[in-house]
Amino acid sequence: MDRPRWPRLVRQITRHGREVWYVRPGHGPRRRLEGAPSDPGFRASYLAAIREDGPAKGGSARLGSLRWLVALHQESSYWRKGLKPATRKQRENILKGVLAGAGDIAVGRITQGDIIAGRERRQATPSQANNYLNTMRSLFGWAVEQGHMKTDPTEGVKIVRRPKGDGFAAWSEEDVAAFRRTWPPGTRQNVALAVLLSTGLRRGDAARLGPAHLTGGRFSIRTEKNGVVVTAPAHPELAAAIAAGPVGPTTFIATIAGKPMVQEGFGNWFAE
Repeated sequence: MDRPRWPRLVRQITRHGREVWYVRPGHGPRRRLEGAPSDPGFRASYLAAIREDGPAKGGSARLGSLRWLVALHQESSYWRKGLKPATRKQRENILKGVLAGAGDIAVGRITQGDIIAGRERRQATPSQANNYLNTMRSLFGWAVEQGHMKTDPTEGVKIVRRPKGDGFAAWSEEDVAAFRRTWPPGTRQNVALAVLLSTGLRRGDAARLGPAHLTGGRFSIRTEKNGVVVTAPAHPELAAAIAAGPVGPTTFIATIAGKPMVQEGFGNWFAE
């Protein structure tokens, strides 16, 4: 066994001569794992136990449990390479909440009714309900494809209809002027506004825009959502805001320390 792959994993022999394996996350109690490192699915059980969202005190990461399946899913190439970072982050948060209440349930016992109940608990906020449903569809669809489950309990479960509304109010010219009076050239907020107004990029792409994307008075960036390359002249307003700064070394929109912002952090900061 390649021991460096299994930090905090301990092998013991019982008084009956049986080999057993334990893991001790941090300074907490040790947790017994089923099977051995050579068994299929042991890695997922080990990861589920050692992570912060592992089983409750005194519990174990059981093969075939929802916690085991999620850990296995998050080790897959689909999770690591097939999902965008923002999508992974969102689904990690959703799955952490699901595992807190149902992590030790055997995946074979999860029914369509369980999924509907989870959706209904979130139905007051349709976007949360649908994000939950999309996350579980992705998990169980992958599990069926990989042979870990025979049926997908999300099949046939409908999304929550969003009520029709007017959406977010568009800023008026006075709104923009008021923002600029509060955040004049020379502030990070002014740089952010200039990037958003002069490029029309989504917040994730706006947060990634930097010196590497600006050449000869034009900017060019491959968008994260659909992979399309957007190329356009750099507006004089953008050039002026960048010159006044402050900007980061790799992105124009940056933290006080000059580091890039993730799109969620950028959105929350700009809203404030």
